Amino acid sequence: MSEATDKIQRSLAGISTLISSGLVGIDRPDRTAALEVAAARHGGRLAVIDDSGVYTWSELSDRAGALSRALADRGIKAGDAVAVMMRDQADFVVAVGAIARIGADLVLLNTSFAAPQVQGVVEREGVVGLIHDLEFDEKVESSGVTGPVLIAWGASEAPGRDSIDSFVASASKNDPPVPEAPGRTVILTSGTTGTPKGAKRGKTPSMLDIAGLLEKIPLRAGEVTVIAAPLFHSWGFAHLSFATALGSTIVLRRRFDPTQVVEDINRFDASALVVVPVMLKRILDLPASSKTVAPGTLKIIAASGSALSAELGKAAMDQFGPVLHNLYGSTEVAWATIATPEDLLAAPGTAGRPPRGVNVVLVDEEGLEVPQGERGRIFVANDMLFEGYTGGGGKEVLEGMMSTGDVGRFDDGGRLFVEGRDDDMIISGGENVFPEEVEDCINSHHGVKEAAVVGVPDPDFGQRLRAAVVLEPGASLTAEELTEHVKAQLARYKVPREILFLDELPRTATGKILRRRISEL
Repeated sequence: MSEATDKIQRSLAGISTLISSGLVGIDRPDRTAALEVAAARHGGRLAVIDDSGVYTWSELSDRAGALSRALADRGIKAGDAVAVMMRDQADFVVAVGAIARIGADLVLLNTSFAAPQVQGVVEREGVVGLIHDLEFDEKVESSGVTGPVLIAWGASEAPGRDSIDSFVASASKNDPPVPEAPGRTVILTSGTTGTPKGAKRGKTPSMLDIAGLLEKIPLRAGEVTVIAAPLFHSWGFAHLSFATALGSTIVLRRRFDPTQVVEDINRFDASALVVVPVMLKRILDLPASSKTVAPGTLKIIAASGSALSAELGKAAMDQFGPVLHNLYGSTEVAWATIATPEDLLAAPGTAGRPPRGVNVVLVDEEGLEVPQGERGRIFVANDMLFEGYTGGGGKEVLEGMMSTGDVGRFDDGGRLFVEGRDDDMIISGGENVFPEEVEDCINSHHGVKEAAVVGVPDPDFGQRLRAAVVLEPGASLTAEELTEHVKAQLARYKVPREILFLDELPRTATGKILRRRISEL
């Protein structure tokens, strides 16, 4: 098939998907116009339900317009960088919309950042304005922002301070100039020391890119989506963008509570739930009576952000039915593969297949494509690759394909299995060990709730394996028993020489395991 024919077929398939999803008619998917388009198409429709109330698309758009005018009155212009450090709430949507109308760059700050990290990001990104919840006041106090600093949630507790409310009330009637191009979105890596890296994007996914995703994850216009994943994270932010384009109702909560999530699904007849895997695990850990959803309500559980184990995927579909979708990608490459419920039932633990418009290739250390079934470094080609890190540098690129930093293999059905980080590989006694394989083995023990495996320095073997294990409530296991469990299933060099029992695994705000901390224990 020629490249031209392939593009035509992709376009036709994409149009069909856009029609069925309800996205036809949106001619401006960029961030600048998204909220305004949603208001124009769905003005009186319920947009956001959060801890403070309910809001229509028109209400959010009007509030964002007033905030954009107030920011412009105070000197914010196209090309400036404005940071947002807020928990999930309606005013997050308002702040993003206001910054976009000016054409400023949006810098999304992880709410778990410490003060030095906030300061470092502000300096590196040249942030001139910042909108934050009052609870983060101490973190931003010494950040060095030279322009307006506004309070979002908690403004009533700080009378006389600049806030979204005060800016909206004081806004002029002069709209900021229409930007020549959309501002960039900078999503930061969840570093634990030093200044996190910023991944910058100059454009949003095209309608055909979105159509490729919607073919795999069939979100539909006008439905209700519970976004439990944090909006500052690429996964949560992506679904905020999808829901805005679709005119869906979004349920947001400032803090994740698994019981509240289930209650929201049932109360608002939500058809879609967006989570990172650790959230899904905590929902499944609820008592049976607390995790039951009405039959036929939940049609999609969309998971991403960290590895989804075979055991977790199976448990989720046992509880909720064949509704689980697992997206594999990264902030740098956007989405690479998507596993549908059919994929996960046929091949538990898979990351799925590339959607239309995406090509995934596995290569060896010399950059040569590996044979079917063999492990290789994962490279992705699509139209959504990021522009590089704001502090300089980027991901390795090979003939137009970008590295994800992971290794994996394709099965006979063309489904990808991600088997670990390229840089997480443990070399012990000259043998290569990928921690996920050992973790899956440990997790298969009925007494284990979750486990993580890292490599630590060893004078004899270079590295030895250390496992951090969280037991199921009431379970009683010894290190020797778990060691024998692993020995019975894996090669001897894959058996951890240390097993630490912890109350919980150290994680980032988005649920990724902090392996460095386990290495330092």
